[in-house]
Formats: sequence, structure tokens, C-alpha cells
Amino acid sequence: MTLTAREQDQLRQSFERLQSEFDQFSTDFYERLFRRAPALRAMFREDLAGQGMKFMTTLREVIFHAQDTEGEGDRLEELGRGHASLGVTADHFAPMEEALIETLRDTLGDECSDDLEAVWRKAYEEMSAAMIRKGGIG
Repeated sequence: MTLTAREQDQLRQSFERLQSEFDQFSTDFYERLFRRAPALRAMFREDLAGQGMKFMTTLREVIFHAQDTEGEGDRLEELGRGHASLGVTADHFAPMEEALIETLRDTLGDECSDDLEAVWRKAYEEMSAAMIRKGGIG
């Protein structure tokens, strides 16, 4: 990712703040996602708590290894290919971004400044663009 050192620190610190609320955060995220894009619900397993933990673990991995461009690229390619095999398209990433940002705002409250939101958007957009490109997502 092309995040600055300051942006990486902001991302990590805010993510660490979320760790105590992972279960609720991931549940809220998926509820928001399915409200925005109900058709996506069929792509996910019934166990959203387990799916949420998988999402949060993957997000953590990407965030905390963002400076490892070689390893990150391999992981994003793997994620992209996995998502492509499930029928994920490039259009699916936009509602996920909005659900993520909305959940961040609600969970972090006043801690989620415009600056922090911009950092999360930048990280998400870079991550999703790499997954789409490297994973062959159409």
C-alpha cells in the first residue's frame, strides 16, 4: 500500500481500538452491507459471526503487513482469486467500503475524524483495487 508512515500508524491504532469490539463490529458491518446490497447475502455463509471473524482477521493481516509489499501482494492475489471464485465482481466492493466506513464511524464515534476516515478509504481502495487486479475479478 502507498500509505505514509503516519497513515499506517493511524490505521493500526484505530484497528487496535476495534479489537475489543470485534464481534459487534463485524456483525454491524454485515448488517449494513446487506442493507446496502441485499443480493450479496446469498454469497455468505449462514454463520455471520464466523464470517465476521474471518473478515476482521484478514483485515488485520492486511493492515499490519501493509509495508510488506511483496508478501501483501501475494496475500491480496490469493484473496482476489478466492473472491473471484465465489462470484464477487468489482461492483461489490463499493457497498462493502460504505458499510465499513459507516461501521467505523458508529464504533469509533468522535475518534473517527474526517482524516481517519480518509485514511481508511485510501487503504480500502488500494486493497480492493489490488484484489481486483491480481485476482482477476471482473
